[in-house]
Amino acid sequence: MKKFIETLKNIWRIEDLRTRLLITALFVAIYRFGSYIVLPGIDASKLSELQDQTSGGLMALLDMFSGGAFSNASVFALGIMPYISASIVIQLLTIAVPYFQKLQREGESGRRKMNQYTRYLTVVILFLQGPSYLINLGVQLQQAGSALPGGFWYSASSTLILAGGSMFVMWLGERITDKGVGNGISFIILIGIISRFPQAIIREFASRMTDNGGGGLIMFLLEIIVLLLVIGAAILLVQGTRKIPVQYAKRVVGNKQYGGVRQYIPLKVNAANVMPIIFAQAIMFIPAAVMQYGSNTDSSVMMSFLAGRGFLYNVIFALLIIAFTYFYTAITVNSTMMAEEMKRNNGFIPGIKPGKKTAEYIDEVMSRITLPGSIFLALVAILPAFAHLLGINQSFAQFFGGTSLLILVGVVLDTLQQIESHLLMRHYDGLLKSGRIKGRSGSIAAY
Repeated sequence: MKKFIETLKNIWRIEDLRTRLLITALFVAIYRFGSYIVLPGIDASKLSELQDQTSGGLMALLDMFSGGAFSNASVFALGIMPYISASIVIQLLTIAVPYFQKLQREGESGRRKMNQYTRYLTVVILFLQGPSYLINLGVQLQQAGSALPGGFWYSASSTLILAGGSMFVMWLGERITDKGVGNGISFIILIGIISRFPQAIIREFASRMTDNGGGGLIMFLLEIIVLLLVIGAAILLVQGTRKIPVQYAKRVVGNKQYGGVRQYIPLKVNAANVMPIIFAQAIMFIPAAVMQYGSNTDSSVMMSFLAGRGFLYNVIFALLIIAFTYFYTAITVNSTMMAEEMKRNNGFIPGIKPGKKTAEYIDEVMSRITLPGSIFLALVAILPAFAHLLGINQSFAQFFGGTSLLILVGVVLDTLQQIESHLLMRHYDGLLKSGRIKGRSGSIAAY
């Protein structure tokens, strides 16, 4: 406790870090306030059907990422997800389209152009998602005995408000990155996830206390212990690496000697982070949406599939995550480029010939460590379904794994790593006695 208080004092002594933390808190407060500003013409008391719709399945994930703005019919209802979707599309285009590959190699100027294209694509996605959200909102309001104001001008103005709100959230994220602590986009998603936790844990506690057959306080404490163990497993998954030794040959230039040292290439066990889960959830949403229009949607198998539960759903979901983990790792870890860079700097892996053999060796190592990493990622992703089967409240079960847990762990580690860097630069102790905090990467990851 004394160490913790001293660390807080050290953080407050650093003027730049103190200013960044206060700015981050201010922008987060603005974001949370905006999440409760309801769209014009909407009766906030009639949103019960929309909130029920977002209590499970994919809708619950969207609502969690938006910090409840989706179910509140807020001006921030579309949240940051359109920007993330656009970022994923642009990232995939850098693999398939030569023009984007060229931009990626142009350094800072290319990155600025790609960010500009990402924003343009985000606006396009927003103008597609806005009307869809309003149509769904109208259906839910009608079921609750209310109605959405009609007319083209209302739909157009509300779509503009939703698009503007989402772009403002993106702007807040960029300002947090520039003026605050951590990656702003990731931090906004983190705040959305954390904002649901107090209500979820209170509901679970109340449920255990009122249900005579639920195990009471002992069962609730056991759930907390299991949750902490799952968080520990997620930290291992985020931080896990396999190091490859690289020897740099000696070379003499004039009177100076270069090289002759051994370094290590850290290859991540989970190089794809949460992207395979996001891709798999997007794919699983397609058959779920189609099934809703089928003739046999009342069957138990169909209902469990639509709700994101059941054996069939989770088996397919896990297999897709494993497949996408290999796919995303293959497109993000360029072994050929790594081998060429190593050869250019007179580096080599002991016992492996430089060039093509080195690239093949790196591919082989990545394949070996990606298999257990992908299986572990799939298990973490489907843990909420097991938690729900064991009687845990749906809102609380979402914290036992899946995208929300991995994003929460990854962003917290990255943010703490940046705070620790500020402390070490000013010659203060780090946050941990056992060593430095390791994030998802050497720099703050995007999400």
